[in-house]
Amino acid sequence: MTDTRRDRSAPISRSDRELVASLRAEVAAVDPTRSCDRRAEVAGLGTGSPRRRSSLARLVLRLGRAEEGADFDWDRSAEHCRMAWLRGLFLARGSLSLASGRTHLELVVDPDLAPMLVTRLARADLPASWRIRRGRGVVTWKSADTVKLFLRRIGAGATLLELESRQVSRSMRGDLNRVINAESGNLQRAVVAAGRQLAAIALLEAEGRMGEQPYVVRLVADARRQTPEATLADLAERTGVTRSAVQRALERIERLALHPADRPSRRRRLS
Repeated sequence: MTDTRRDRSAPISRSDRELVASLRAEVAAVDPTRSCDRRAEVAGLGTGSPRRRSSLARLVLRLGRAEEGADFDWDRSAEHCRMAWLRGLFLARGSLSLASGRTHLELVVDPDLAPMLVTRLARADLPASWRIRRGRGVVTWKSADTVKLFLRRIGAGATLLELESRQVSRSMRGDLNRVINAESGNLQRAVVAAGRQLAAIALLEAEGRMGEQPYVVRLVADARRQTPEATLADLAERTGVTRSAVQRALERIERLALHPADRPSRRRRLS
């Protein structure tokens, strides 16, 4: 019998995995027209870990170089060569995660290269952070905008547009949920407050104290009885007084209801 339970420990969904795989394939399919860019990309690929060398071998051959490990002089190279080198480095040592709508990209390099690479990236308007993890340097981007800029500059296109579209959809759903939750919370608080106010009005009327209140208080109390669901703004429009006057009147009604009718001195002071 097949176990259909989902692995709750999985940090990334299947659809996100497929999108990352498509993005890597799109970047790997970039075919530089300049020979210098081809050499630069091979140099970046030459930093690949052993477990990835077999998967990158065909790419190296397609780029026209059978050997890896070519040197690359960042400082003397043109911008397009630098992006080609970074493309190779991403394919060889990069990992991209889109777990839970968060974007996280890492480049795992030699410890000595990590701080130098971060400095180079900062000068290229791609600020990153770095740390040492299990003896390796890890250059990290957690900014979705920076990750998208990096991917665009190394050759991502259609897949990147899909990623951006997905992030916009997630953001819109998140904003919509926040609005709905806020409105729901406000509505619930308004219903609870209206219930308290109606109970207070009923109590004051039963004790004969409502007729002693100022005209505005009696006007607001009558409007609240007739429209229990009305907001403060609705009551203000209905009664022709300001919203703050409505709020003060309702607060007075609730406050008076908390005190028994046999305490006239207190009532006089409140009025």
